[in-house]
Amino acid sequence: MSETKSETGAVTTSQSTQPRATAEAMNTLRPRVNIFEDAEGITLEADMPGVSKDRLQVQVDKDTLLVEGDVQLALPEAMEAVYADVRATRYSRSFALSGELDVDHIDASLKDGVLRLRIPKREEVRPRKIEIRAG
Repeated sequence: MSETKSETGAVTTSQSTQPRATAEAMNTLRPRVNIFEDAEGITLEADMPGVSKDRLQVQVDKDTLLVEGDVQLALPEAMEAVYADVRATRYSRSFALSGELDVDHIDASLKDGVLRLRIPKREEVRPRKIEIRAG
């Protein structure tokens, strides 16, 4: 199922229809993501509450962007969790990237549980203004 696709096909994400077999996959959450595109590139914002910078991994392999993070749940010393609505402590999401994006210049920041990635378009695919000389 395709979730997000820009007019130019800059980023797409899909969900597998095959059942997940491993225990790790069953305990993995897909973070909610907003993707915005402008003439200069795309911005991806992923909600990853509880993930610190040192427990976050962002990787690009060819045309695939992988975002993963581990949640650190801090309980007071003498306490034990009896019930939890969400038991997963890992976020994972992958995206197919268009060839028009410059993956060598990705900017990433994490603030208040929101990961923000700015992926610029390659210079040759960005719109540009042509100067007209009077002659």
